[in-house]
Amino acid sequence: MVRAEGGQNAIPEGSQRVIGRDAQRINIAIGYAVASLIRTSLGPKGMDKMLVSELGDVVITNDGATILDEMNVDHPVAKIMVEVAKTQDKEVGDGTTTSVLISGYLLKNAGELLDQSIHSTTIAKGYKLAAIRANEILDEIALPVKVDDDEILKSIANVAIGSKSIGLGDAKDYIAKLIVDSVKLVMVERDGGYYIDTEHIKIEKKTGESAAESKLIRGIVIDKEVVHSGMPKKIDDAKIALLECPLEIEKTETDARIEITSPEQMQSFLEQEEKMLKNMVDKIKSVGANVVFCQKGIDDLAQHYLAKNRIMAVRRVKKSDMDKLANATHARVVSSLDDLSSDDLGRAGLIEERKVAGDEMVFVEKCKDAKSVTLFLRASTEQVLDEVERAVVDAIGAVSSAIEDGKYVIGGGCTEVEVAQRLRDYATKIGGREQLAIQAFANALDVIPRTLAESAGMDAIDTLVSLRAKHKDKNNITVGVDVVNSKVDDMKKQGVIEPLRVKKQAISSATEATNMILRIDDIISAKPKSGGMPGGPGGPGGMSPGMM
Repeated sequence: MVRAEGGQNAIPEGSQRVIGRDAQRINIAIGYAVASLIRTSLGPKGMDKMLVSELGDVVITNDGATILDEMNVDHPVAKIMVEVAKTQDKEVGDGTTTSVLISGYLLKNAGELLDQSIHSTTIAKGYKLAAIRANEILDEIALPVKVDDDEILKSIANVAIGSKSIGLGDAKDYIAKLIVDSVKLVMVERDGGYYIDTEHIKIEKKTGESAAESKLIRGIVIDKEVVHSGMPKKIDDAKIALLECPLEIEKTETDARIEITSPEQMQSFLEQEEKMLKNMVDKIKSVGANVVFCQKGIDDLAQHYLAKNRIMAVRRVKKSDMDKLANATHARVVSSLDDLSSDDLGRAGLIEERKVAGDEMVFVEKCKDAKSVTLFLRASTEQVLDEVERAVVDAIGAVSSAIEDGKYVIGGGCTEVEVAQRLRDYATKIGGREQLAIQAFANALDVIPRTLAESAGMDAIDTLVSLRAKHKDKNNITVGVDVVNSKVDDMKKQGVIEPLRVKKQAISSATEATNMILRIDDIISAKPKSGGMPGGPGGPGGMSPGMM
């Protein structure tokens, strides 16, 4: 480590610099440490992590992206590893732990090659070749899935939520069915395939009851109450107006002064305001609307007139909810009340205010051909409910990916074993020093079946040897680690399947992040305000105490 004094080395005074092999060694150690932190959380038998924030908020989860996001990581390489998990979460929803594990072990194996005097650019080149070939192998072994293959899609959802079974219990199959149904409701055909915007699946959650009481609402649930006690709480055959404008007398933005010199003028002024509000309500009534969702405020007097006309109203609805309401009810969001017409109204079979867990919520249901739906989740406590939500989000992403790509692969580590086996054969054809990097890449993939075996209480070495032996026979490429029964078995028969995109994205993200880290041979860090170097008191190799 070099500390600059008086402008030495042309870097600011007080800065610290780590050069060459030391910089690479530190970066590899940090990347591997992050992967090791979340390794035990892989798979359905994976362990959970309890994360306590500085404010005392508790998160209990084994979702890789959530663990890394909640951790206080300071080191830049640790942040790159967090980005790997976030990218996986954003693109696919599932496989976050897998992507970080592969990245961590690619770095660890690269460190061993660096010790053998193999240059980092050679390793990076070998890793890139291996990633390209791995994606080709994945395409070769992938199996087709159609949009009406409900059992396969349910199995994909089951596997995605399987590693987060906390709070789900026997409701896993039921929740998986709700997820598949919700994805199929919002998907749209496009260019001969399907496109799914997962934003159109709203997730609303309340504590109380069990996960088995969760429901799929073919419409939208709004966590608001009806604004006036005199309004109807239930409306069948609802005609819905969605307003972006307030039902209030807006104050002018320019400076103005109204001079009132007599009680009659004051009365006239108040009557004029009242008349304007009444005209607004009359306009809504004239187009045939009996329900109003307003993005902004509703004046008390306007509420009174709406209640008098038996019109239900909800105010201060979030913009995202307004968009979902428009998709579900086929209404148009109107910016000006003057432009409101009967053509802008949406339809719903039932709108009702219900009390759930002590809070009033408005349920917009029985929408015809709804393109936005709501998964209404229940669980016993806040922490369990949050984990159920994470499981559902992952599963929605997995099912969506499978439908969009039309391909799936077998889980339980068998895909990684098969890809690794074929990469070793590929390495011998490449020759040169790159073949060592390709073999190191293949060895990094073995971390998935090895970790699954360990979490099931199996002997990791024996399991890996058994899997490699079986995969030499082309009829056994679906043999993987059965963590439930702690044995090596055919995972296709067990229904352990995952979307192709989960594996491809994990390999791509991990390879790119690893190659970026390997190419760093110089760390120059400005002097932080608190003294010491980013990454904690131990200099650039340190991690903040919050990480441990």
